[in-house]
Amino acid sequence: MSAEKRVEATAKNIEGKIQEVVGEITGNPQDKSEGQAKQAEAQVTHTVENIKDELKKALD
Repeated sequence: MSAEKRVEATAKNIEGKIQEVVGEITGNPQDKSEGQAKQAEAQVTHTVENIKDELKKALD
C-alpha cells in the first residue's frame, strides 16, 4: 500500500471522527453526517489499497 495514501486516509478518518463528535456535542446533524462520510471515504481508500497490495503479492 502506498504509505502516502495510507497516511492521507488515516488523517481523513481522524478528521471525520473529530467532526462527528463535534456535531454530536453541538447538536449539528450536518457536521455529524459529514464526519461519518469522511470516515467511510477513508475506509474505502484503505480497502482499495489493501486489495492492490494483495493483487501485487499474488502476481509476484
